[in-house]
Amino acid sequence: MAEEKKNEPVILITNDDSIAAPGIKALAEAVKDLGRVVVVAPDKPQSGMGHAITIGHPLRLQKSFLIEGVEAYTCSGTPVDCVKLAVDKILHRKPDICLSGINHGANHSINVIYSGTMSAAMEAAIESIPSAGFSILDYSMEADFSAAKVYVRKIAEAMLAKSFDKHLLLNVNFPAVPLELLKGIKVCRQAYAKYEEKFLERKDPHDKTYYWLTGEFINFDEGEDTDVWALANNYVSVVPVQFDLTNYKLKQELETSWNL
Repeated sequence: MAEEKKNEPVILITNDDSIAAPGIKALAEAVKDLGRVVVVAPDKPQSGMGHAITIGHPLRLQKSFLIEGVEAYTCSGTPVDCVKLAVDKILHRKPDICLSGINHGANHSINVIYSGTMSAAMEAAIESIPSAGFSILDYSMEADFSAAKVYVRKIAEAMLAKSFDKHLLLNVNFPAVPLELLKGIKVCRQAYAKYEEKFLERKDPHDKTYYWLTGEFINFDEGEDTDVWALANNYVSVVPVQFDLTNYKLKQELETSWNL
């Protein structure tokens, strides 16, 4: 285990695509000289796991390799498990920031709820660790992360340079375009957009029925201040997210109108 230099920030990196995904390597490369970087990532893909944690069977950690000079481990559990174990059993302290990703595929709009990438970042924020989840609108394992790395570094430097709220949580998405086509960062809100889903019904070789989830992504939000709009117009979208799900407007309404 690498020793921390005095006053050197500690950066925890994780993801949901597994330690073998090119996106996490790009993320580590972007910030590797900003402090002590420690990677703890799932040993297999965990996309769509949301905020799941492992409670029914033991977890395992194994030393791994990602890039030169970066301490790396694999975890047999979920992205949230990775954050919990990293803090308790590897770092033995809270890191200064936690970065999750870079996810292969969009995590804009409703996707933030299902995303293992964002849930890992959210777990860190719950534990008072400023965090950010990064995703690119490209599912290919050959995705070009060069432009994303430039903005990852800018955002990480900004997170380290200023004392933000300890529960800071950012959802950052990159359009899949070259750096010269990016117009910069747009801080925006989460769009009201979702998948209109259906299950394809098929038969396996034993004539037993199985189902395959599919669907079409539909944007119901015409606002020009949303993450979906920003990405469609070649901006890096940054949505400040919170884990407090209270609807305060409705709370106030119910407090005054309900006499049950």
